[in-house]
Amino acid sequence: MNALPAVETVPDDSRCAPAVPPALGASEAKRRAIVFKALADPNRLRLLSIVKAEPSGAACVCDLTEPLDLGQPTVSHHLKILVDAGLLSREKRGTWAYYSLVPGALESVCASILAL
Repeated sequence: MNALPAVETVPDDSRCAPAVPPALGASEAKRRAIVFKALADPNRLRLLSIVKAEPSGAACVCDLTEPLDLGQPTVSHHLKILVDAGLLSREKRGTWAYYSLVPGALESVCASILAL
């Protein structure tokens, strides 16, 4: 009678190794949702566009109300959401606040969309 060839055993932990990166974790999903929610408003998109187009790299809140035809409190509210989402930074200069894009923030948003 012929003997059967020896069967090589594989440790259990190596058989089920994931072939793809892990799914988005809860905390990262929450962080990204805050950014996407901030971008979901047309006025906030316009604010980002205006700030990005500013030759000096920073726009005064006093110059952001007229292009949007919104009051200063409403514009300030939208700006706060963009700052909280990590898209804009705020710098106080005297009595005025100036806003600029956080370096790499828009590129990070693009990368996070592509990574989904």
